[in-house]
Amino acid sequence: MTTWTLDDIKANGFKGFVEIADLRRDYKQIPADRGVYLILKTDRPHKFLQTGTGGHFKKRNPNVDIAALDDNWVDKSIVIYIGQAGGIRNGKWSDSDLRKRLKKYFDFGLGKPVGHWGGRLIWQIDGCDKLIVCWKELPNKIKDPCKEETELIEKFRTTFGTRPFANLRG
Repeated sequence: MTTWTLDDIKANGFKGFVEIADLRRDYKQIPADRGVYLILKTDRPHKFLQTGTGGHFKKRNPNVDIAALDDNWVDKSIVIYIGQAGGIRNGKWSDSDLRKRLKKYFDFGLGKPVGHWGGRLIWQIDGCDKLIVCWKELPNKIKDPCKEETELIEKFRTTFGTRPFANLRG
C-alpha cells in the first residue's frame, strides 16, 4: 500500500468495510479464516474518552491519559489499527481466525476481561462502535498473518513516519 486511502486498501485485497456495531450483531459476516484486519476511522474529527469501554484483562487498566492518546494519533491516516489472526506463534500455526480474533477484540471493547490487549486504545475513541473493520484473508497457510501484519505496519511507518494509532508495538 502506498496512499492508505479506501481505494488503496480495497485495491490491496481488503474486504468487509463494516461498522463494529454491525459486526457485533452478526459475526458470521467475518470470515472464519486466517488473515489481517484494519480498523478505520473514516469520519473526522475524533474525540477521546478519559475512560473507555475496554476490559480490565488480568486486572490491568486498559485506559491511558488523553495526552498519550493525542501523542499516538496520526492525523493524516484513516487506518488506526492493524491486527492479525491465525499467524505463527512459537513455531506453530495458531488455530485462531478472523472471526474468533475480532469477536475477542470486540468483547474486550465491551468491557469483558479477555486477552486482546493489543489495539486497546480504540476503545477510548468516542463512538468507537462506528469504526470500520476490513480484512484480508490468508487461507490455507499461504502466508503468515503475523508476517503480513509486520509488513503492513512497516509500510505504514514508511508513509506516515510512525506506527498506526492503536498499534503500540511494531
